[in-house]
Amino acid sequence: MSETFRSDEHQDAQSALAGHLYVVATPIGNLADLSPRGQAILRSVDRICAEDTRNSGMLLSHFGISKPLSALHEHNESGAVAGLVEQLQAGRSLAVISDAGTPLISDPGFVLVRAAREAGLPVITIPGPCAAIAALSVAGIASDAFSFVGFLPSKASQRRERLRELGSTPHTLIVYESSHRIADCLDDLVAVLGAQRRVCLARELTKRFEQSVTLPAADLAAWLAADNNRTRGEFVLVIEGAPAASAGRAEHERLLRVLLKELSPSKAARVAAELSGGRKSELYALAMQLGGGDDEAGRVE
Repeated sequence: MSETFRSDEHQDAQSALAGHLYVVATPIGNLADLSPRGQAILRSVDRICAEDTRNSGMLLSHFGISKPLSALHEHNESGAVAGLVEQLQAGRSLAVISDAGTPLISDPGFVLVRAAREAGLPVITIPGPCAAIAALSVAGIASDAFSFVGFLPSKASQRRERLRELGSTPHTLIVYESSHRIADCLDDLVAVLGAQRRVCLARELTKRFEQSVTLPAADLAAWLAADNNRTRGEFVLVIEGAPAASAGRAEHERLLRVLLKELSPSKAARVAAELSGGRKSELYALAMQLGGGDDEAGRVE
């Protein structure tokens, strides 16, 4: 059974406590961003679970930290978790880190954290860098409500379909993208979400060549193409939410596409109006645009 733990049980501790799992955020570029508390915990745990032990080994060496390392990544996490939980239950302290940023955010760690919770073990966060939140903080795009999407599909057709699914979302979207797909991804944003949808591109956050720019999608694609250096590095895209009218139309389209598989345009429009509160005449016109073909009724019923 999952339990909750009071923060005052550990807030004054500068070293790891027995049987505790620590989720430690590591730098996304600038090594100075590893917090003093994070360093203290990593120095004092019994073992560190790392996404890539080679990368993490170099990070830890920079800070003079020498601890046993265990690989914990998407290919072995499910199989490794039982043994790690047993170590926690035996009183050993563990830290989980990813290659960069906060574990579990498009990185491994979820399976272990869930298993520890289900076993009633304390799970403590050592907060710090997160590329998604860092980009959102400088984007100048609404931050009161947002969804973290992670990486979009690598195949163009699947990526566009995913963007169509997300296109009517009224709040901000945060997406990660790689250097070899960033140009195609921006082209897809223009094609699916429209040329005027505002997007912030942030690359190489906290690193030497950090850049961030917020522009309409079409202008951003042109900005990227103007300099090959701008396609290098690691990218976060912060995408403005859909305007209310656009979101409403997209929702109507989605509803009608389902109904038109079984119903004539006039019947689909009537059902859609009852479900959404929209105007039957407008929904009927939209149904015909979506390929409803000739309607046996020829008009809205």
